[in-house]
Amino acid sequence: MKIGLDVGSTTIKSIVLDDEDQIVFQSYERHYSQITEKMTELLTKIRKEVVCGKDAKLTVSGSAGMGVSETCGLPFVQEVYATRIATGRLLPETDCIIELGGEDAKILFLTGGTEVRMNGSCAGGTGAFIDQMATLLGISLEEMDKLSAQYEKIYTIASRCGVFAKSDIQPLLNQGARKSDLSASIFAAVANQTIAGLAQGRPITGNVVYLGGPLTFLSGLRHAFDTALKTTGTCPENSLYYVALGAAFSSEIEIDLDTALKNIASYGNTGNFRSIAPLFQDQAAYDAFVERHSRCKAPRGDFKTYKGPVFLGVDSGSTTIKAVVMGSDGQILDSIYRSNAGNPVPLVRDYLLELYKVRPDLRFTAAAVTGYGEELLKNAFNLDFGIVETIAHFTAAKRFMPKVDFVIDIGGQDMKCFKIRGGAIDNIFLNEACSSGCGSFLQTFANTLGYSIEDFAKLGLFAKHPVDLGSRCTVFMNSQVKQAQKDGATTADISAGLSVSVVKNALYKVIRVSSAEELGRNIVVQGGTFLNDAVLRVFEKEMHVDVVRPDISGLMGAYGAAVYAMQKSLRREEGSSTLISKEELENFKHEVKVTNCGLCNNNCRLTINIFAGGRRFIGGNRCERPVTKRGNGGADLDLFAYKLSKLQSYVPVPAGSRGKIGIPMCLNMYELLPFWHTFFSLLGFEVVTSPLSTRELYIEGQSTIPSDTVCFPAKLAHGHIMKLLDAGLKTIFYPCMSYNIDEHRSDNHYNCPVVAYYPEVLAANMPQLKNVNFIDDYVGIHRPRSFPKKMTEILNTRFDGTFTLKEVKIAAGAAYKAYEAYMQDICAKGNEMIDRARLEHRQIIVLSGRPYHLDPEVNHGIDKLITTLGAAVVSEDVIAERTKKQPVDVLNQWTYHARLYSAAEYVATQADMNLVQMVSFGCGLDAITTDEVRSILEKHDKIYTQIKIDEITNLGAVKIRLRSLFAALEQ
Repeated sequence: MKIGLDVGSTTIKSIVLDDEDQIVFQSYERHYSQITEKMTELLTKIRKEVVCGKDAKLTVSGSAGMGVSETCGLPFVQEVYATRIATGRLLPETDCIIELGGEDAKILFLTGGTEVRMNGSCAGGTGAFIDQMATLLGISLEEMDKLSAQYEKIYTIASRCGVFAKSDIQPLLNQGARKSDLSASIFAAVANQTIAGLAQGRPITGNVVYLGGPLTFLSGLRHAFDTALKTTGTCPENSLYYVALGAAFSSEIEIDLDTALKNIASYGNTGNFRSIAPLFQDQAAYDAFVERHSRCKAPRGDFKTYKGPVFLGVDSGSTTIKAVVMGSDGQILDSIYRSNAGNPVPLVRDYLLELYKVRPDLRFTAAAVTGYGEELLKNAFNLDFGIVETIAHFTAAKRFMPKVDFVIDIGGQDMKCFKIRGGAIDNIFLNEACSSGCGSFLQTFANTLGYSIEDFAKLGLFAKHPVDLGSRCTVFMNSQVKQAQKDGATTADISAGLSVSVVKNALYKVIRVSSAEELGRNIVVQGGTFLNDAVLRVFEKEMHVDVVRPDISGLMGAYGAAVYAMQKSLRREEGSSTLISKEELENFKHEVKVTNCGLCNNNCRLTINIFAGGRRFIGGNRCERPVTKRGNGGADLDLFAYKLSKLQSYVPVPAGSRGKIGIPMCLNMYELLPFWHTFFSLLGFEVVTSPLSTRELYIEGQSTIPSDTVCFPAKLAHGHIMKLLDAGLKTIFYPCMSYNIDEHRSDNHYNCPVVAYYPEVLAANMPQLKNVNFIDDYVGIHRPRSFPKKMTEILNTRFDGTFTLKEVKIAAGAAYKAYEAYMQDICAKGNEMIDRARLEHRQIIVLSGRPYHLDPEVNHGIDKLITTLGAAVVSEDVIAERTKKQPVDVLNQWTYHARLYSAAEYVATQADMNLVQMVSFGCGLDAITTDEVRSILEKHDKIYTQIKIDEITNLGAVKIRLRSLFAALEQ
């Protein structure tokens, strides 16, 4: 008989074939990191019940099987090769295989050249990711699958990393989004991530086969892939076992199973793993540590007997709900810390009713709420104040350390760190790309190893040899933990090592400190994760400083909200809170409706929460129209909105004598459209532009994107080309441009390499362009004298010599004038907005970046978020015109960067202006510019705010940044 073992990252699969290659035994089960134990158990069962003591041919495969096979002398076959062997035997007509495992994702192309694409640095979009999302929704995988079939709306959910997905899902849950819609949205996100991240431009066509546990068990996930690929894939019989089948088919060497079992049982006790120094040398050191931190206690009071003003603070976090009832001297009278189960509303209602049950005479003086669910709870219960998280935590920290200069808060999936300067928040750090430094990181491992988080944390305190795990993606670190276990690391060693990883992720991935002194010496730590003594000890050792951890570390957001409510109540005349009464709580109702807005082209899917008494909260809106009913949503002081409307005014001139020509609205076309629209219209073309970017447009082009790390604006270009092709355009113009127009404010005037040459990437990776006239020639509009001659040559080559130099010169002259008129109009409108903002005493935010950050799908409505906070929004090109055109003291060769430097220099001199910079993920030039802009502004004590932009931008983090900026300006 032939035995095939597939030892994966989370499961172990086995197949036994008889001499006619028929399956006589199969099994599929999770190994919970106990790999050798499960292998021993499984092979023992096969030896006794199937093989019956005889020798058999055995081959091992799988991501976790190589180490075992090498050490124990067992034949091994690589899992991709095993999959190919099994598919070749059972499904020879297959063109492409998509396989999702616990931590692995693979696409195997079998025709047109065999090639495999696998996930590398991140495990987002795999089975473990889907498990995490089901846990967040509070449902089983089976329920998630059933619910997904009932969806009505697909939300944009990020699947590249769990932190983004959670940050997308939690606000939707708090807004009352249906779990059926969220389930389908998660599956759609996984499909899109797999296709965009792994296919990377290679078309997935022909007969597609789905393999692996997630695609086998979840019909909704298969439907999401079918929808994204516009095909109907096949999930074959025994789809779970194709690697094991391939291993069994490959088995040629007879193995003595008794010897193999002995070797496997002895595997993993080498003690050969990297370790670091223990956290505590002995019990005495730990006792001194505990005694020092036990001194930092919040005052307490007796809720039952207290007489006086009472204040309520609520922190509706990403995974938990915290509340504090506080007296007039800051004493805590009562508190809760609970999981929010995806909906904080009923939990807050139940808690308030519990308070009234104990004190029927209770009357709150003021109540405030902070966190993800701030707006929802404020509307549900008519709380007096909403407060941004950073201010709530800072307010609480000052109660324990008045001269605090750095606060770090690590929660379940969020990390907030902020520097204090001059009594105000000066700089904010948020985890925007990874959740591996947060509490859920430890929670996941504790659960995997069968411990509660409290017991797991205690194990690491006195570990003799903490494992050096470094700092990596939560899911991928599973593999390192497993390897350490095989090499003899104890659970205590792993617990201590993971605590070290949490701290290193916080310091070196999120905050990115270069030295301990950089953060300050007066540090307050808070958040539930710092209740873990091991994490706190590592932080102090890494920072070489004793920090303050309040005994209410996990309640600091709620406590800060309560203090804020008390401070605010002293400034108003009325003496009691607007919080709903006991009677209203008893009759409380919460109804959720889903509808489309329809007030503009965004057509936002709105979640309407309706509460007793007529109060309601609307979520899902990109602007304030559904809430305020204002027609322009603040666009009258939003230069981004004006620019966009101006570009949309360039409509096709119908019935052009030379036919239609398409221009994709992407990258530099967001500034050069007036030039090219005028140029081609005068030459007799009907100029057709692609529509505004949308999520659907991005998805349509994602299968042709060759790089997962290129910036999001470039990725969108593929969708814009597809839209022009779908519209039947036979000629598309998108030239390569090494240089931009010279504005005489820098050493040179290059375009970013991606902007300059992305047309070549499109031509090479979009086979659809081979059937049209795609004009991607090198063009230089920075040289007005030579441009007409060069352009005439290009057009005559592409259109059989029908253009004269004279008519091209006329068109070019008009194009340059149109571009200049457009830029002058934008500048005039920006100056008008600045003047009006100053008359109305508004803050002016210079929302800076590059022209294509005007794209609504790129900026995610950040300009609208700012205007709803009461500020005017202008762009850096307008501000740059207010400065002298002289080079700054940096290597300055990029047109758009030069504008940023000039704008930063001007903003630094203006009391009512602040700069918010949008930076694209994957853009190295943005990183260079960021450092220079920061240095210019910080010299003048200006608060610098940076927002990272990608298709998976964490809008929750963006809102926190912006609201914190305005709160800091108020301070």
